Amino acid sequence: MTAVRSNRRKRIFVIADIEGSSRCTTRSAAKFMGKGWPRACQGMTRDVNTLATALLEAGAGQVVVQDFHRTAFNIFREHLNPDVILNQGYARGPVPGLGGPKGFDGVMMIGMHAPSGWPGFLPHTLTSRIAAVRINGHLVSEVQLFSAALSRFNIPPLFFSGCPDACTHTRIAMPDVPTFAIDKWHPDFCENKWRRQLADAAVNALHNAKSQPCNTRYNPRGPFEAVVTMAGGKSMATRLARRWGYPSHGANIYLEVRDYEALFQELSRLVFLSPLTERMIPVLLPAYHLMGRAGLYLAKRRTQ
Repeated sequence: MTAVRSNRRKRIFVIADIEGSSRCTTRSAAKFMGKGWPRACQGMTRDVNTLATALLEAGAGQVVVQDFHRTAFNIFREHLNPDVILNQGYARGPVPGLGGPKGFDGVMMIGMHAPSGWPGFLPHTLTSRIAAVRINGHLVSEVQLFSAALSRFNIPPLFFSGCPDACTHTRIAMPDVPTFAIDKWHPDFCENKWRRQLADAAVNALHNAKSQPCNTRYNPRGPFEAVVTMAGGKSMATRLARRWGYPSHGANIYLEVRDYEALFQELSRLVFLSPLTERMIPVLLPAYHLMGRAGLYLAKRRTQ
């Protein structure tokens, strides 16, 4: 295991999603161009800005935020601290969506959700087309997949925030990672107070980065058999399994993987690509980003 570097001015990578953000309270608010999505983007932006600014004020040398929901264009750049670096759109690889982030001392994940098959607000693992991903009977979440994919760059998971159910799963699956829940349906919920508490919890995780046992890379080694249960049942599982040459039975697809990083790679191909679209990524990805930029522009207009 590789310990986090001791440099006081740490570089922090932040992955931001929308389901566990402060103003996303309905399914349509999480949907690209859905009703309530512009307001959810506004809340997500404020959440990210409060956390990132607090990290910088606490001594972080650099904070880079990766927008990671739907088209990956959900955050209003003009409402962020100018010292925060914002990445929008998805990278082809080497880590699907995230590219190849190097030189960071840790990753913090905010606005997150529970995995497919677990209780919570809009739980899913990569996509709602997946009903569950299990290894040795245990559900696998995105925080596990992201952390494993970043392990090759020596980036340890430092902090996680999402709905209470998402935090419960993370504490079970990754007990050394500090969590901070958002209960936005509570009658006494106050956005600004919660954001300040979120930022305080993240700063505390930053300060504890030298001594906490979570400051090592996360990527459980196998080999493992991952069981992917498709929400579309047998027909969807059969179609996707045949497309990529995986065995399947009923609604389940079976993947043999060496570790959790490999599982992330295989799942991304399975549910988002076909052999044809995989070859066309250099053309399709810019078009997808253009759609995301256009949608975010319209969302800005609606919040003005």
